[in-house]
Amino acid sequence: MDRKVCLILLDPVLPSEGGVHLRHRMGWNDPDTLIQDFISDLSSVSYGFANYTIAEKIEVDDFHLFEDGFVYSSEEYMRGWYRGGGFHNPDRVDFGRFIEDHHLVDRINRGDADEVWMIGFPFGGFYESRMVGPGAFWCNSPPFDPGRELSRRFVLMAFNYERGVGEMLESYGHRAESILGQVYRDLPASQNMWERFTRYDKTHPGRAEVGNIHFAPNSQRDYDWGNPRSVLSNHPAWYQYPNLVFDPVPADCREWGNGDIRLHHTWWYRHLPHFPGATHLISNNWWEYIVDPDRVG
Repeated sequence: MDRKVCLILLDPVLPSEGGVHLRHRMGWNDPDTLIQDFISDLSSVSYGFANYTIAEKIEVDDFHLFEDGFVYSSEEYMRGWYRGGGFHNPDRVDFGRFIEDHHLVDRINRGDADEVWMIGFPFGGFYESRMVGPGAFWCNSPPFDPGRELSRRFVLMAFNYERGVGEMLESYGHRAESILGQVYRDLPASQNMWERFTRYDKTHPGRAEVGNIHFAPNSQRDYDWGNPRSVLSNHPAWYQYPNLVFDPVPADCREWGNGDIRLHHTWWYRHLPHFPGATHLISNNWWEYIVDPDRVG
């Protein structure tokens, strides 16, 4: 599935720091490299299905508006960074204004873009992902009505160039969790393949499958991807979905990267069903729904 992305780079100029851009002043990651590595990872883990391209890049060199009317100055933002806290609270962007300022409804309606990605700085006030438009539903944040007619739903992903590709994959993973939860919301437990996919040993002793984006099969707490404890897991069966008949195998962190965030997440994504056909009237290729939320009933 080919998807066009409108990429918005938020990289304010800092007059108080000699007129340099924020990411250069802080020595943070190159956003173009992050985006291209992220696109490459998604293509790989979806077996070539999720084919994202940057159709347009919008560069913004000033700070944006928050819900309560606040806008950072160069001095205020850097003061918070130097003292290690005290950033503006509530930390929430004026989402409607952001959509309006960048003409995102028009861009989606014209077909210039299928979704929007923002990459910016810490404490910018964005949710990791947010779904916008007709019939929008929870996507790791409340759905948003732009107040204008949209031809379809779209997701706005928000990334942070202070962090790495692993954290970008995590944000996208929470999007996947929300969308697949919606896909399977009305199915009985015996047919809820998404609920089964996300099982891990702590909640289902002896019956772990793949887990979720925070919990590997043997995790005891959030982000516990480096746990050396061995548990039985049925994760190999998901490579042959919908035939889930498989003898569970011992699994520990060596299987998914010994605690490395990016390696765990790519391991997790590769287990998502990506096959032809349907089971219980739901596509055997879950990427169809993750990439295009308009396919979710």
